[in-house]
Amino acid sequence: MNLPFYIARRYLFSKKKHNAINIISAVSMCGVALATLSLVCTLSVFNGFQEMVASFFTAFDPELKILPREGKVFDPDDLPVAQVRALPEVAVCTQTLEENAMVQYKERQAMVVLKGVEDNFTQLTAIDSLLYGTGRFLLHDADVDYAVLGAELVSELGTGLQFVDPLKVYAPKRTARVNMTNPSASFNRDYLFSPGVVFMVNQSQYDARYILTSLAFARRLFDYEHEVTALELKLKPGTGTAAFQKKITRLLGDKYIVQNRYEQQADVFRIMEIEKFISYLFLTFILAVACFNVVGSLSMLILDKSEDAATLRSLGADNKLIARIFLFEGRLISLLGAVAGILLGVLLCALQQRFGFISLGNGSGTFVVDAYPVSVHLTDVLLILATVIAVGFLSVWYPVRYLTRRLSLHSESLPK
Repeated sequence: MNLPFYIARRYLFSKKKHNAINIISAVSMCGVALATLSLVCTLSVFNGFQEMVASFFTAFDPELKILPREGKVFDPDDLPVAQVRALPEVAVCTQTLEENAMVQYKERQAMVVLKGVEDNFTQLTAIDSLLYGTGRFLLHDADVDYAVLGAELVSELGTGLQFVDPLKVYAPKRTARVNMTNPSASFNRDYLFSPGVVFMVNQSQYDARYILTSLAFARRLFDYEHEVTALELKLKPGTGTAAFQKKITRLLGDKYIVQNRYEQQADVFRIMEIEKFISYLFLTFILAVACFNVVGSLSMLILDKSEDAATLRSLGADNKLIARIFLFEGRLISLLGAVAGILLGVLLCALQQRFGFISLGNGSGTFVVDAYPVSVHLTDVLLILATVIAVGFLSVWYPVRYLTRRLSLHSESLPK
């Protein structure tokens, strides 16, 4: 049996000469538990928001997106599109063309991202689940082209769900020089009509900027014949996205980039990861302060058990063994506080997931979700446990060695 650990365990749960030591030890353990609980809950809330944002992107972005490594557009004839479509893992493949444009409705104007898509776009994404209005998702018919606007852009332009006047769309001529005497001659102008629906992703970068229309209209407006900005893919159910991404990357070579959904929104998720990491650092600092409270309880325990230490020395124990006893004592306090904090944090997150008792705002439906979203990840729990153990162990190491050394010097100076 490990003698220092056995004695430290007895000290932890036994009654001390002074009740204040028991109280301070309990308070120290509660402080560690509370800091650990805060870490679990905070990181889980960040996970919940990240998964919520990812679910919004999932309904609009494709599973995989093929982009040119250099330049903005590429000719799909240079890429083996037919070979990509024929791959057994591919369920839907569509070409898209995105470019900036200016739109005007009556007296209001806005800069937008015009995205031209093929007719099978509804099969590629779950766009139907994002539509609002009395019409249907329609890109063109025999006479006109249609525009499906983001909800915030509709509000900015004042078009309403079913605008009566056509939407004017302007884009600079790609191959012409700017005519300073007649600047309007340097722009292509065309018109889009409303199918009676708008989309809402609940993300401003889409809802306030994007317009979906037909690929033919986008090519005509931006002076392209066959070029596209991306080839977007939907995979068949059961296909491993990561494995297929590597496979198609090898097939296409170095001229093209293949991105999954998270890579398409890398900036957004990178910002969220940075915010999560900064919160982790701040809470770890608070945890360190809580762990230093353990030093106070150990200091009082060392003084309380000075007679026991003297007895152990008489039996042959050295300073190293006595120091290990109190090191184990501090580590047990930190470990028990960490386990209690993790269990309470996971329980609190489970209750929040089930009942949502901590709401966003006043619960009036102003936000996308009524309550804080939470998601507990095992990797976060293991990281928190390792952090608490490391901080707790380091915080007591030097103080315990210093105090036991001073105690030893004091006992040696006493008259025999």
